[in-house]
Amino acid sequence: MSLTIGAHVDQTDPLAEAAARGTTLVQFFLGDPQGYKGPEIRYAGGADGLRADAEAAGVALYVHAPYVINVATTNNRIRIPSRKLLQQHVDAAASIGAKGLIVHGGHVGKGDDPEVGFDNWRKAVEATDLKLPLLLENTAGGDNAMARYLDRIAKVWDAIGSASQADQVGFCLDTCHAHAGGNALDTVVDDVLAITGRIDLVHCNDSRDAFDSGADRHANFGAGEIDADLLAGVVRSAGAPVVCETPGGADEHKADFAWLRERL
Repeated sequence: MSLTIGAHVDQTDPLAEAAARGTTLVQFFLGDPQGYKGPEIRYAGGADGLRADAEAAGVALYVHAPYVINVATTNNRIRIPSRKLLQQHVDAAASIGAKGLIVHGGHVGKGDDPEVGFDNWRKAVEATDLKLPLLLENTAGGDNAMARYLDRIAKVWDAIGSASQADQVGFCLDTCHAHAGGNALDTVVDDVLAITGRIDLVHCNDSRDAFDSGADRHANFGAGEIDADLLAGVVRSAGAPVVCETPGGADEHKADFAWLRERL
């Protein structure tokens, strides 16, 4: 298959990182993934330079939003800053010409009605000026998560579907998260497509932990708990661009690319 396979890299010079891996697709953070400080662009040429240089090099850029964003929560002290941070990252990702912004589904509190979380997602989509595709990613852990279990993903998707910018929301399927979240990899692509009608990006990662463990710990291909055929099968069936968020640098990523391509 002629799928594009890339990796999550440092943002300082993502084009050099792409070249070091022999790929035309990279994903990175814009700033601190664990903080609310706001995006920063570290590329020497700034946002305009990165956009122009990426276009000239034929490299597709994807941005991963900070992990702290949780637009589903009922806690105003988290939800309101999360919405602000989401808009900031949408703006920053659009300014560099990114193909999409990946964001985790978030969660509600232990005693909260998950329906509130679903509606908060709708409100967030309505309130955000989506200048590029927003890709909702399934997550690995938490009983109160919005995007761990398929039935929750379906309800989030239904809620988002009534928002005015619903067509700008896509889906990112993470194999480690699906495995650790208790979703069977032999059917997960069909299951997700039945809900969303689309898979825009695949995060292909092996898992250090067992099925349904709830643990989000990535492993290099063949070094984790996911069956090789299942991992390749997800990529083959989804038919979407691939980002490897596996440990290591360029050498490890190139080895992972080769491992995956051999099985496609």
